[in-house]
Formats: sequence, C-alpha cells, structure tokens
Amino acid sequence: MGIIKIEKAGKNFSLGKTIIHALKGVSLEIGKGEFMAIVGPSGSGKSTLLNLIGCIERPSSGTVMIDGTDIGSLSPDELAEIRSSRLGFIFQSFNLLPVLTVAENVEYPLHLGGGEKRTRAEKVAGVLKEVGLERFSSHKPAELSGGQRQRVAIARALVGSPSIILADEPTANLDHRTGEEILNLMKDINRKMGATFVFSTHDPKIMNIADRMVELRDGEITFDHVS
Repeated sequence: MGIIKIEKAGKNFSLGKTIIHALKGVSLEIGKGEFMAIVGPSGSGKSTLLNLIGCIERPSSGTVMIDGTDIGSLSPDELAEIRSSRLGFIFQSFNLLPVLTVAENVEYPLHLGGGEKRTRAEKVAGVLKEVGLERFSSHKPAELSGGQRQRVAIARALVGSPSIILADEPTANLDHRTGEEILNLMKDINRKMGATFVFSTHDPKIMNIADRMVELRDGEITFDHVS
C-alpha cells in the first residue's frame, strides 16, 4: 500500500447556488520516495488534490489515506497533528515571516510540537546546512535572494522530518537558473532522505525531472505516466 492512497475522491464547493465539482472520483496511489508532478491547466483540480493530500481539505466523497489513516474521519486537531508530524509544505510565495530570522523561520513549525530548545536548534542547524544556508541563519528574509528564500522554505518543510513534502508551484517566482538549482536540491533531498515529493506545477523543468507525472483535466485524471 502506498504512503498516499486516494480512492474515488470527489471535492465539491458551493459558489452561491452553484456547486463546483473540483474533483470527480479521483483514484491515485503514491509510493514512499516518489518524486511526482501533478500537472494540468488552471482550474483542473491540481491545488484541490494537493489540499486533500495536505489534510487542508476533506473529500466530499471517497477516501484519502495518509500513512494508512483515513483523513475524512479525523477532527481538526487530528488533521493538524498529521500536518505537523508527517507533512512538509513549500509554496511559490515562500510564506516566510519577515520579522523573523532565517533560523527562526525554520524553527517555527517545531514550536507546535514543543521539545527542548537545544534539540530544536540542532535540527534547524542541520537542515540549514543541508540547503547550504548555515551562514545566513541570522539574516532576515528581505536580505536574501529569491532562491535563498526558497531554500529557507525547503529547510522549514524538512525540519520536522516529514515523510511527505508538498510543493505548490515552487519555482514560479524564480528565474530559470535558480529554479533549476532549487529543483536539483529537492531531487537530492528526495534521494538522500527518501521523502515523497508531490508537486503541483505548470513548470516543464519539474515535469522533466519528475519520476512520475499525473495530469488532471476538469477534475479527473487523464494521464498517469512513470518515467
């Protein structure tokens, strides 16, 4: 059984009196350590599917299983626990807190789980070294380039040792060369740590480097290819 298993998942949203069927009976299994891209035009359901995997939304129908746990039956607190303990998130806009240093931004998710300050500091130092930013730990986000800020976001996603990392258009705000560097970094982390990466993207660079590509159109899977 895959680390993520989705069976006939549908997701509906109300827009006034209109019901929007964002996902229509999607079934998908993702194995541990996969480096996968979800692609498709705007409005195809990519972000909705990523939100289901990320325990941000529950399915309207069908099931979504994360590490064998059916998220549809969980309370908001239980969903938050899965997000903090098993999932890491990387966003196109970085979502860093400008008043915090690099180290403080990376440490932020660890505050939810408590633990000793020394242990948290050791984890932060380790992931900052992994992404090549150990010299920038006391800098603020405004003092960094776009690529460096995305590395901070990657470090923040890694610091809790998640089994699954979800990346929503992570190269959208980066130039071509920086985007390639960030992708190579994530691929290297995927190989070394065995974390499962799931991307929602329009970027051909991600499609080319992904081990597997799943295409969505109008809320349905139209293509699923392992390279």
